[in-house]
Amino acid sequence: MHIGRFRLGMRTFKTALSVVLCVLLFHVLGRDNPLIATIAAVVSLRQDMTSTVSIGKERILGNTVGSVAAMIYLLVQHFFPQTLFLQLVLLPILVALVVILQDGIDNNSGIITGIATFILISLSTPQGESVIVALDRILDTFIGVGVAIFLNTVIKPPKMEEQREIENDLAKLKEQEQDLQDTLTQVHEKIKAKEKDEK
Repeated sequence: MHIGRFRLGMRTFKTALSVVLCVLLFHVLGRDNPLIATIAAVVSLRQDMTSTVSIGKERILGNTVGSVAAMIYLLVQHFFPQTLFLQLVLLPILVALVVILQDGIDNNSGIITGIATFILISLSTPQGESVIVALDRILDTFIGVGVAIFLNTVIKPPKMEEQREIENDLAKLKEQEQDLQDTLTQVHEKIKAKEKDEK
């Protein structure tokens, strides 16, 4: 549906519905705050199942690595309650560890998710709280990704809209290809100019 330049498509509808489902699910299950689950659902929800599963996997890996790092931080904080010292020394060490681990498991697109999860849990968890908070964040991510996969399984976009989304993706890829070609041309020109100067 179009209103001038604005469009309400199936993906927009599914994104809004994913938030509703996460909030309802958390209410029914008696879980606390659906923040992480709703973000995971919104970020994971894509136009097709393959993309949704791929993004969902990246988020789950990112959140898991970040949550494990947060567990380490909370455990150390339990024995050494000098918060400022831990924030200045242990926090950056664990941030670096999250980056190294994500890169090591070839989940580079999950690096920011992992760091954000780690910092969110580490700095928002009251001192003395259990590491269960970190485990809850991992579970919340699974719930959000599960909602996104469920919606993509149940609600399929109409063929016309699916075709339009594919065409939009192709147009973006062509733009990126053109940008790469332009960059490559500039590099070749610089190399030629350098070779000419050396002669």
